[in-house]
Amino acid sequence: MPMGRGKIEIKRIENPTSRQVTFSKRRGGLLKKANELAVLCDAQVGVVIFSSSGKMFEFCSPPALSMRHLIDRYQRVTSTRFEEIDNQQHIFCEITRMKSENDKLQASMRQYTGEDLTSLTMNDLNQLEQQLEFAVDKVRARKHQLLTQQLDNLRRKEHILEDQNNHLSRMISENQAVEHAAMDQKVGDMAMLDHFGHFYGDDASRTLLQLSPQLHAFRLQPTQPNLQDPSLHGYGLQL
Repeated sequence: MPMGRGKIEIKRIENPTSRQVTFSKRRGGLLKKANELAVLCDAQVGVVIFSSSGKMFEFCSPPALSMRHLIDRYQRVTSTRFEEIDNQQHIFCEITRMKSENDKLQASMRQYTGEDLTSLTMNDLNQLEQQLEFAVDKVRARKHQLLTQQLDNLRRKEHILEDQNNHLSRMISENQAVEHAAMDQKVGDMAMLDHFGHFYGDDASRTLLQLSPQLHAFRLQPTQPNLQDPSLHGYGLQL
């Protein structure tokens, strides 16, 4: 007596390989039945299948008809707009998610500030303590980094100011040396002027230096000896 095929229990197949094989077989059978229904009965059939991994499979009949046309026809018949429903559902889900995230953040902030610790267990408190210590270590490391950067900047500014100060000191020393040299030259010139001041200290002296001595012209005129001069008596001159 041939053994008949046993009845398969309809439940989720736990083995991933068996589940994938069964999905491929039954998907092909479903699409085949949809095609047979469309051909035998002249019906418009549309089938959309998503696998567990998110991959989409679809069937639309007849081949000239698009899935979009079938969906529009369904919306006209049922007076339902998929886009509006999807948007409303998406907005509602987004609002719910944001509210949940906001509640979690507020609870975490209260726990970090030590305001709401009654609901925490010992393990939660230990984790919170470790998180706070880790945060404090990061804050101190960042603070030390900033202090080091500021110290380096101050040292660079100090070197720049020292270089500028040395440059200004050299310029001042050079200017003072030039002024002293000019002063020494001036003092030497004044001493020389004082030494020769009696020659050209005034206009008369400068005139004497500029003019050569004047020689007055004179003539020798014969004169008669004064016979009355007693000094001539010694020579035996008698009147």
